[in-house]
Amino acid sequence: MVELRFNAIKTNGQTLTGTMNVPNFREGKKKIALLAEKHNLKLNKIEKKSSFLYKVRRGTEKPISGEQSAFTKEEVTRALTKMGYQVVSVKKKLIDYVPKPPAQEVLSFVKISTELLEQKLPYSEIMTLLVNDLENKALRETLKQINNEMKKGADSQATYMKYESVFGKFTAYMLGLAAKSGNMTEIYKATAKFLERRMEFKKSLRSALITPMVTLFVLFLAVFFYVGYIFPETAKLFLKFDIPLPPMTAATLDISDFLLGNPLLILFILIAPIVAFVMAYKNDKGRLWIDKMMFKIPIVGSLIHKTTIEVFCRVFYTLYTGSAESIEPIRIAAEASDNKYCEHQIKTVSIPLMLKKGVGLTDALAASNVLTETALSRFHSGEETGTIKNTALQLANYYESETVFRLKNIIEMIQVSIAMVIMIVMIALTLVSAETATISPKPTIMK
Repeated sequence: MVELRFNAIKTNGQTLTGTMNVPNFREGKKKIALLAEKHNLKLNKIEKKSSFLYKVRRGTEKPISGEQSAFTKEEVTRALTKMGYQVVSVKKKLIDYVPKPPAQEVLSFVKISTELLEQKLPYSEIMTLLVNDLENKALRETLKQINNEMKKGADSQATYMKYESVFGKFTAYMLGLAAKSGNMTEIYKATAKFLERRMEFKKSLRSALITPMVTLFVLFLAVFFYVGYIFPETAKLFLKFDIPLPPMTAATLDISDFLLGNPLLILFILIAPIVAFVMAYKNDKGRLWIDKMMFKIPIVGSLIHKTTIEVFCRVFYTLYTGSAESIEPIRIAAEASDNKYCEHQIKTVSIPLMLKKGVGLTDALAASNVLTETALSRFHSGEETGTIKNTALQLANYYESETVFRLKNIIEMIQVSIAMVIMIVMIALTLVSAETATISPKPTIMK
């Protein structure tokens, strides 16, 4: 997210200044232009908040260097002078890019905050302590900005949401909500649990899917090199002397000729699916379809589906109050599920049914067609007994236990399967090489 400041003039000559947080400068420029057109304003200038490197000294002391975010160089100079410093230099940072902090760093921040909150440490002291102690620059600077804004009386939820690109949308929402709720410790604890579970699942999923795919890809390259380059050099030597080739050797040579004769086709077959997947994933409709199909992947699909339900139930449990405002927890839980299809169905099917037709929670969720029969049955029981909140927690814990256990078994099964594939490929290459070694020239050729 970047912060933009715009200066405009009304029709009566009055100057108007405003700020806006946007994903990037181009999008912000468009939004400001639309805003100016809507209110009949004449845009004067648009400034982007950037980082400035400064060097100052106080009296005869040694110069101090630092970094400060501001819209202009003059703002930094005025602020430092006002603090009693003699400004030596102020320069705009050449490369003003700070990478997003790793998910592990965000999780550590939330878990440490939870522990300190449980020890009844004031929130302002926790923020000050973490700002001074965190090693990740992006997270440290973000917390510094949040702390400064909240000290000035800014709304905590609006402040945290400005930095959703750092924390993630759900985490920023939860931390902002916690700061102005009466149950800060519980919300921080639930957020830490959510982040931990999501990180564990993604790590396990990488072990189950990505690692085997990389292994198979490397194996394919090795076989391609052998069949396409090493093997033909030997096999074609026999053809040169008109020596008949055994069946496996002849078939392997045909494959080699095809690979060497159609390199562009092979490259297209390898790259096209990856490019198509990436392009579809970046498109809203494509991402919706991919996330829907993920539930139907053999073996792994049911785990992804149940983990999505687990996350939905866990977030729903944290935010649900049973009051008339309970539509918001359903919406936030759907967004936190990290599955666009699940989010779309609940937002466009379930929530409208509840708002416009007064349909109950269970029937509305059933209409979305994203929850399992087990989850719907438990929600129905919870709705009848008035224990929906606790039912959501029970479902989350149940699916967590099931997915963790099944995922371990799947990872072991995939590892065994990959080992068998490697063994079969190596045996096939060995047989072809052994068959080639048995080829002997005709007596007439020897003479």
